[in-house]
Amino acid sequence: MALPLDSDLLRAFLAVSDTGSVTAGARRIGRTQSALSMQIRRLEDVVGHPLFDRLPRGVELTERGKQLLPYARRVSRLLEEAGIALREKPLVGPLRIGIPEEYGERILPRVLSDFAERHPEVEVTVICDYSSHQLAALDADAIDLAVIFEQAEGTTGEVLCIDPTVWVTSETHNLHMRRPLPIASYFRSAWCQDYAVRSLEHSGIAYRVAYQADTSGSLRAAMRGGLAVAALSRSTIPEGCRELTAADGFPLVDASRVVLKRNPQGSNPAADALVQMLRDAFRPIGPALVT
Repeated sequence: MALPLDSDLLRAFLAVSDTGSVTAGARRIGRTQSALSMQIRRLEDVVGHPLFDRLPRGVELTERGKQLLPYARRVSRLLEEAGIALREKPLVGPLRIGIPEEYGERILPRVLSDFAERHPEVEVTVICDYSSHQLAALDADAIDLAVIFEQAEGTTGEVLCIDPTVWVTSETHNLHMRRPLPIASYFRSAWCQDYAVRSLEHSGIAYRVAYQADTSGSLRAAMRGGLAVAALSRSTIPEGCRELTAADGFPLVDASRVVLKRNPQGSNPAADALVQMLRDAFRPIGPALVT
C-alpha cells in the first residue's frame, strides 16, 4: 500500500528544488539545515527513490525528482488557494464580464471554471462581443468588467498582454500561395479594412474576400476547411493551422493590446477576485508574444 505524501515534506522538497541547496532552502522556510535534510530523507523513503543528486555545491534533481516537481507545485498551490478561500468572506451576487470571442474557447472557460470552484455563490454572466460594444456596455452599467482590444497606447485600463495579430493558414493547404489570396473577413469590420486588408496592400499582395462571418470561430473553421486564410491573434491559432511569417512573404498585421477595463460607476468585490485570475491567465501570452 502506497504511503501518502505529507504536504510539509513536499514544501521542504520545493524549498530545496527552488533554491538549489539544502542550506538556502532551510533559510527560505525557517528550518535548520539538519531538520530540512531529515525531511528530504523521509520523503525519499516514502517515494522509494532519491530525489536529489548531492553535488559539491548544492543539489540537482534526479529524474524521479523532476517527475515529482509538478505534482508538488500543484499540491502547494491548491493548499495555498484553499487557505485563501477559507479566510476570505464568501462572495455572492451577480458578476457581468465582456470578453472578445477570440478568447472564448481557450482562456475564458478555464478562468471561469476555477472561479466557480472558489466562488460558487457568484452568478457570472458572460458577453462575447466586439470591443466597441463592450465599452458602450461599461458606460451603460450593463457589465462590470470588459476585456477589449486596443491599438493605441495611453489606455485608461490595465494592459493584460500584447497579442500580435498575424495571418494564419491551414497546415494542409497552400492557400497562401494563391493570387488573388482568398481571405476570410468579418462583416462590417473597420478593423479588417484598416489593419488586415491594409497590411496586404502595403505588401503588394493581391487578395479577394472569399469568406465573411461575424465570429472568429467561423473564420477558424474556414481556415481549417481550406477555404481562406485569416488574420487572428497569435495566441488563438487553432490546431492544424500555422502563422504566415515574413519567410512566407506575409507581414505582421498589428500588435493588439489586450486591455482590462472596469465599470466606472463602482467596484464589485466579485469583479476584484476575477481580475486577479484574468491577470494570471493572460500573463503567459504577453511576454512570449511581444515582437
